[in-house]
Amino acid sequence: MQKLKRNLGIIVCLFFTIILQAREFNISKYGAVNDGKTINTVAVQKAIDDCTKNGGGTVMVDGGGIYVIGTIFMKSNVTLHIDNGTVLQGSKYQEDYAKEGVHKVMYARETTKDLCLIYAENATSFAIEGHGTIDGNGHLEYFPKKKVKGKLYQRPMLLRFKDCSDISMRDIHLINPASWTSVWLYCNNITIDGITIISRANFNGDGLDFDGCQDVRVSNSSFDNSDDSICLQASLPNKPCRNITVTNCNFTTKWGGMRIGLLSRGNIEYVTVSNCTFKDIQDSGLKIQQMEGGEMSNMTFSNLVMENVPRPIFMTFCQQTASVDTPIGTYEPLKRMHNMKFDNIIVDNSKGDRHSAFFLTGIPGHEIEDISITNVDFIVSGGVSKEDAKQEKVKEYTLENMKRWPEFFTVGSLPVFGIYARHMNGLNLENISIRTNKKDMRAPVILDNVKNVTTRNIKVNRALIKLK
Repeated sequence: MQKLKRNLGIIVCLFFTIILQAREFNISKYGAVNDGKTINTVAVQKAIDDCTKNGGGTVMVDGGGIYVIGTIFMKSNVTLHIDNGTVLQGSKYQEDYAKEGVHKVMYARETTKDLCLIYAENATSFAIEGHGTIDGNGHLEYFPKKKVKGKLYQRPMLLRFKDCSDISMRDIHLINPASWTSVWLYCNNITIDGITIISRANFNGDGLDFDGCQDVRVSNSSFDNSDDSICLQASLPNKPCRNITVTNCNFTTKWGGMRIGLLSRGNIEYVTVSNCTFKDIQDSGLKIQQMEGGEMSNMTFSNLVMENVPRPIFMTFCQQTASVDTPIGTYEPLKRMHNMKFDNIIVDNSKGDRHSAFFLTGIPGHEIEDISITNVDFIVSGGVSKEDAKQEKVKEYTLENMKRWPEFFTVGSLPVFGIYARHMNGLNLENISIRTNKKDMRAPVILDNVKNVTTRNIKVNRALIKLK
């Protein structure tokens, strides 16, 4: 009897081993070659198609080396596993990228980014995982930004997913896209954990762009980008971006750590960002910008550390157009931008831009409402003389003043070295320390047309001050 049980156990183990092996689809068995030259699009796509047709499983990309592909299409119930030491690389030739069936970029005037390397639409329960690398191979020599001999090149994104749900991305390296690393359009239930994004090979190298997505969790990941690292957007009025958590991430980028808005036709709400570091960022740590017909509300940002980030918070409420689907010259009526809390933030800009500041501004008739900034330690370089401190009034972000969407470089110098707030209703400033590395003759805080202000324990160079 004991021998029979042992034999039955062996049979059961063999059965499940065969079943598991049958659910693994190795691209090398479909003829894929990891020599860094062969175009393996057909082989990889056939493995994905067979996987989904057989009820799902794992498409294996292993064996080391580089597998070159053009556009592939992810399908339901497929896990794309890229093994440690193995690279899935985008082709350097534009003709290897699909020109149809990959949707489009939702930003106006951005048509050179319509192509992509990996696309999925209406797919459910798929994953990209492994400690390997997806390399967009998007270097300027292959995908120039400007016209070359009269030809305007497309610059493919790395990933684009539309109307998908139950997506997981773990422990993968995403590098060298020709434009954005990824855009997620109207997707639900997304888990991203332990990934690394390096997108410095070309211009506009965003990291993760979530447009009209819900129930998104990003954690334990690192970003090194040539543009915004994470974007939250809403390009369609009926597709809100909501229920977003970002935690335990490290951001380094040429532009913005997190940008929320610009594309803002729908609501963007219920966002929490915590336990993150921001370092060596050229523009802003948190860029929060409402400018189309949606409403922006209910967000918290806590336990953040920033170094060499000139604008820890850059918040604007103004009227512009970003969506490709909005006719040029038309503008949607503005709603509200309100109820956001920023707590426990350390910023060291002691060796950085002397025009560093927390910068928050609405426009006349459209105030930013109910903002709380508490428990902040802010060190700035300072060094502005009395003569240099005589600044003109900061430019308004009105429709007449802005040719496109608002960026800080349109403002110029600031008459303040700590906090600049304008056109707001409901502002709480509490337990804030502002220190200058060098003597600065500008005001530490300017509140321009700000109603219902609450302040407590505001220190400038360790001395308590009272705001008028």
